[in-house]
Amino acid sequence: MSEPITYASAGVDTEAGDKAVELMKDAVRATHGPQVLGGVGGFAGLYDATALTRYRKPLLATSTDGVGTKVALAQAMDVHDTIGFDLVGMVVDDIVVVGAEPLFMTDYIACGSVVPERIADIVRGIASACSAAGTALVGGETAEHPGLLDPDEYDVAGAATGVVEADAVLGPERVQPGDVLLAMGSSGLHSNGYSLVRRVISVAGWELDREVPEFGRSLGAELLEPTRVYAADCLALARDERIGVHAFTHVTGGGLAANLARVLPAGLVADVDRSSWVVPPVFDVVRGLGSVPWSDLQNTLNLGIGMVAVLPQAGVDAAIRMCAERGMPAWVLGHVRSAEDSDGSDVISGTKGVQGGGVRLLGEYRTS
Repeated sequence: MSEPITYASAGVDTEAGDKAVELMKDAVRATHGPQVLGGVGGFAGLYDATALTRYRKPLLATSTDGVGTKVALAQAMDVHDTIGFDLVGMVVDDIVVVGAEPLFMTDYIACGSVVPERIADIVRGIASACSAAGTALVGGETAEHPGLLDPDEYDVAGAATGVVEADAVLGPERVQPGDVLLAMGSSGLHSNGYSLVRRVISVAGWELDREVPEFGRSLGAELLEPTRVYAADCLALARDERIGVHAFTHVTGGGLAANLARVLPAGLVADVDRSSWVVPPVFDVVRGLGSVPWSDLQNTLNLGIGMVAVLPQAGVDAAIRMCAERGMPAWVLGHVRSAEDSDGSDVISGTKGVQGGGVRLLGEYRTS
């Protein structure tokens, strides 16, 4: 007679999952304010919505995302405590684009085998990023998928919910001719375009431990640089009446132009000056190493800009001062004007299914 088959022999270790929860729960609790009820380990996270009664007409905003193939680099380097910033940034910074305050977030980790210390590192990173964004991590799930994922493989995803007053929603309806585009610097590649980046370094035969003079550190350390989380900075800008932000755009998949076009109304065009900033070295190294055309690079990677605020000219100086005080690199990127003043050439529009305004990229990129 063959040996009995158990859940553990099938590849699922529930005790390891319990240990992972013990290792992570203090970090998760640190994101909880009085609005979070029930603590860690319940079937569902509970959030006291009484605070919403102060809103005249509260609108809930929600977003979900993952971090793509950047997790492959975290696994290859055995560094797992930063990928959480990539996850949180991809999720909550989509919510603040409409002016919403992110209230709470949940995460999901699928793995081939639960290694408690590794899972705890991932969740600690998520919790740290949630704290930076001012949002509570109210729950999550770790699923063990033996046979589907290799023992050291995992993927992460998350979802968040936020709230905004109905008459404070930011977006295309507020944008006007004469508005200024204010760029907010990225921390690096963030979490988009890693299929391209990984392909380039693979074909070039570069190893992750290779020291790269342009970076002042190893290739792996540069590629794993966590995504900058903009939520608190954007909300600070949006709440300052002197600045009067009309819209934000989060520069993720598709690059700057495609994402900026999504928050412009039909009939307006944004002129972006490529020479207004120096493209950080990591992007130029990828371009040169893989002979990647600039057109492909700018349609895939953020090129050093992670978020853009659209605001009136009168608010620009105050916005730049606030960003500087918060340690955020910011500069004037371009301006918005009527499409009637353009011949329509080289205008990028109709992206992500949104039939709104257009974007023109002018000038040449600077790499030094």
